[in-house]
Amino acid sequence: SLVSGEGRAVVFATGMKTEFGRIAHLTQAAEKTVSHLQIEIARLSKLVAIFASALGLVFFAIGALIGLPFWANLMFAIGIIVANVPEGLLPTVTLSLAMATQRMARRNALVRHLPAVETLGATTVICSDKTGTLTENRMSVRRVFCAGMLFDANPLAEGFAAGHLLRNAANCHNLKRSQRDGGEVWLGDPMEAALRDFAGQHGERGDGQRLGELAFDSDRRRMSVIVDNDGARWLYCKGAPEVVVQLCAQVDHGGSAIPLGEQRRQQIALAQEAMADSGLRVLAFAYRKLAPEEIPAERELVFSGLIGLHDPPRPEVPEAMARCRSAGIKVIMVTGDHPHTALAIAREIGLVSSAQPTVLLGEAVRKLTPAQLQIALDSPEILFARVTAEQKMLVVNALRNKGEIVAVTGDGVNDAPALKSAHIGIAMGVSGTDVAKAAADMILLDDNFASIVNAVEEGRAVFENIRKFLTYILTSNIPELLPYLAYVLFRIPLPLTIIQILAVDLGTDMLPALALGAERPEPCLMRQPPRPTHERLLSWPLLARAYLWLGPLQAAVALAAFFFILHLGGWQYGEFLATTDPLYRQATTACLAAIVIAQMINVFLCRHPRVAAIDFPLTRNSLLALGLGVELALILA
Repeated sequence: SLVSGEGRAVVFATGMKTEFGRIAHLTQAAEKTVSHLQIEIARLSKLVAIFASALGLVFFAIGALIGLPFWANLMFAIGIIVANVPEGLLPTVTLSLAMATQRMARRNALVRHLPAVETLGATTVICSDKTGTLTENRMSVRRVFCAGMLFDANPLAEGFAAGHLLRNAANCHNLKRSQRDGGEVWLGDPMEAALRDFAGQHGERGDGQRLGELAFDSDRRRMSVIVDNDGARWLYCKGAPEVVVQLCAQVDHGGSAIPLGEQRRQQIALAQEAMADSGLRVLAFAYRKLAPEEIPAERELVFSGLIGLHDPPRPEVPEAMARCRSAGIKVIMVTGDHPHTALAIAREIGLVSSAQPTVLLGEAVRKLTPAQLQIALDSPEILFARVTAEQKMLVVNALRNKGEIVAVTGDGVNDAPALKSAHIGIAMGVSGTDVAKAAADMILLDDNFASIVNAVEEGRAVFENIRKFLTYILTSNIPELLPYLAYVLFRIPLPLTIIQILAVDLGTDMLPALALGAERPEPCLMRQPPRPTHERLLSWPLLARAYLWLGPLQAAVALAAFFFILHLGGWQYGEFLATTDPLYRQATTACLAAIVIAQMINVFLCRHPRVAAIDFPLTRNSLLALGLGVELALILA
């Protein structure tokens, strides 16, 4: 951004050839799949439409064969169709998803696309970043390596003399100075803030004038700044040790630069591994004095030291890992950190427990064929380290090709393609960029991995709630259908009118059905494996329970009430009753009331297919108590 003044720029790429264009292309090229719930609802809608219409036509033909008048037969066929259509399905699905999103929001997971709620429940693999998601993103310097010696940073041992290392830590950053609560604070990357605080504790304020910067990116894995200190120009560089050390020709030893031979390189590598094995994030630092007219370049640098930073794991993450394990969800850490650091943190949070888990570097991922990567992903415990955004996308695509339902976390612009490719893209709400949030289906308001696990629990509840609703609503189809069959086959007065069927489907049944869609997750949900991807919303066990058990019971009760009232009124079989006859109206009212009361009992049976209704108090679902009250009031009216 140019605020004022003038300048000259050389344009070497425009449009899709720029870095933003490349990311935009990756994001647009990544197809967004239709969720399992959307597929199932479309399938269910077709099945219901075909089944209801076919049944209506069949019974219209039967009515014509037995000599029913045309209009009566048409009304009979319409009644059959109406009785077999679950009118409340779509509002229940929408309410169930919306209620789940509200509960998720209270648990710090903001859902941007409603269908993503249910997809979360089917998640089989979570690919998670480390920093800020599994850890607190609250850095502090723990260990320092310089002049061939390894020091504890707090308290720093006597004899520690690392002027250039401290100046590097104080100057090489992109922090912004701010005033807060009457004091000065530095805002920006917590890692850079920790480095600057460490330098400040040892008297280095970083007061040099910054003249320029060679910016950090995920390919370079380093950044450099050019600083003017007392009239001399210095280049200070920090980044991944394996990158920075390769650029060094000398090493700072007690204030003087000496050649960096193979032995000292090995010593640096051993110090780096020792820090990484302790779970520390390790950065290398180097510098070079620039000649007056020299163009800054990262070459022939002087190595000044290593700094190991500790980022504590979030306290709730180990429990979340255990919940994932019991729920059959595989968690894969995908990080840009050193493999030893990633492995140490993974052990600390309980992500890995075996002696030899698989650890793949990003460069190795790039060289693997898709088939080889899929085979590698079969490992029960696998981590990815030093991974770029594009390599992260390769991992996501390989998991999808294996048939997994993948949730992926990300926060940067470069993460957008991976977030778009995953079944569920999860962006960080605190540290995430707008591009990542726009590409994601869900945003973690607290950047906390445990919130993902809570969201998975809510997603599983949605699918179960829709099944509860379907059982409830399909059960009433049988007592609505059988009276019409009895009317045609046995030449009795019609026990239930079309208006009464609509009164049940769109009146008394609606609120309790919606309330079933708002049931909270059951405690046992996260002790079950993920739902198979091929599992149907409308399954045979569900149909059998609704159509062959609960439905016939309700039909028997309803017809018994109908004939009981007719019997009390002195009706004899074969006797014609006009639709305006008080006895006929009383009998149909009894049939309607019996169906509604049976449905009030049925709503408790549908809350769980196996657990007793008494174990589910109404206080768990206040909407259910309201629905039952309205249902009773309507039938009394």
